[in-house]
Amino acid sequence: MKTLNTTAELRAALAIERQLGNSISFVPTMGNLHAGHMALVEHASQVSDCIVSSIFVNPMQFSQNEDIDAYPKTLEADQKLLEERGVKYLFAPTAREMYPQGVSTQVQIP
Repeated sequence: MKTLNTTAELRAALAIERQLGNSISFVPTMGNLHAGHMALVEHASQVSDCIVSSIFVNPMQFSQNEDIDAYPKTLEADQKLLEERGVKYLFAPTAREMYPQGVSTQVQIP
């Protein structure tokens, strides 16, 4: 499994998969994987040639009263689980990669 940290890396990898004619499934997560995530990966393996998963603890999903720093971050263990189940690419971007202008520039709809 290859871990990619930028959207440019992900786009390049997926362009190759598409050139090869491979179908692609995407399993987005915030990490701290459990059996439900693994069921999604298993289903993806049955319906596509290439599985991509993401681990991104999205700061936009936390309110002011929630502590993003307290969210469990288990990247190494998660990588092992995904690799064991045949995930080809793990997209693990930083918040800066996903929000280059910062989260304060994002529109939130209550």
